[in-house]
Amino acid sequence: MNIIAIGVAGITAVLLAIELKGIRAEYGTCLAIAAGCFISFYAVGKMKSIFDAMARIQDMIQINGVYLSTLLKMAGITYVAEFSSGICRDAGYGAIGNQIEVFGRLTILAVSMPIVLALMEVLQGFAA
Repeated sequence: MNIIAIGVAGITAVLLAIELKGIRAEYGTCLAIAAGCFISFYAVGKMKSIFDAMARIQDMIQINGVYLSTLLKMAGITYVAEFSSGICRDAGYGAIGNQIEVFGRLTILAVSMPIVLALMEVLQGFAA
């Protein structure tokens, strides 16, 4: 499915959710969650090409696989945190959405610490 079809599906879901919020607000929220999951499943289908490209990059420059897997983890954490916080905000729970974003940022920081430490060791080796 291409971006135009996903965009049309998203806009259609939003228009239906707006109509449903007039009847019962929770139906609109449920429809928004369902549309988000639908789009997410199609996004996961694109991951194979990303993994293939990452493997080719790793072969070309002989980089440690830990760095590329950490990069993918960070992208996944960002996507899940943004999706979750957006759903919370749409449902009227902005404070919970903000907390999810903060937790996502802290998780990314924790995941990236081994790379930062490895960089510091390399820099320390140059300075010595």
